[in-house]
Amino acid sequence: MIDQAKIEKAVTSIIQAIGDDPKREGLIETPGRVARMYADFFSGLKQDPVEVLATGFDEMHEEMVVLKNIPFFSMCEHHLLPFYGSASIGYIPNGRVVGASKLARALDILARRPQIQERLTRQLAESIFSAIHPDGVAVILSADHMCVSLRGAKKPGAKLVTSVHRGSIRTQETFRREFYALVGKD
Repeated sequence: MIDQAKIEKAVTSIIQAIGDDPKREGLIETPGRVARMYADFFSGLKQDPVEVLATGFDEMHEEMVVLKNIPFFSMCEHHLLPFYGSASIGYIPNGRVVGASKLARALDILARRPQIQERLTRQLAESIFSAIHPDGVAVILSADHMCVSLRGAKKPGAKLVTSVHRGSIRTQETFRREFYALVGKD
């Protein structure tokens, strides 16, 4: 359970630490708003994406299934700044498929934690692989990171792209090529 009262107290301290007045009209409700926002942003901490993916269907579809351009956002665990972008997920069923919304929901569960993009990509691929036991799975995430855009390097528009391949998509180049062709990446 996220302790919203502690978050409110911490935000009040931050407002004071930067030299502003937390009782000022524009800031009075800010600690509560931030606490509610963080409760939402980190709601995936106590959820298991494999449970969401467990609801599937026996289906003898043997060709690649791809869900692409799935919007997501997460919070960089190093700076607590957002990163956001899109995901593409592909898998080759092994007698079982899941609803497209389950793939998107698994992504959201994992993204709503303090994260780094590389781990998020790996966790999503491994969750799909362990939940539905496909012949292969591939995940690509492409994201803008506010910690790169707003601070440090100050390079707005730079995107970090990560990928993970498991099973036959990792071991067989024809499946990898098919996945990249279906998601529109060379």
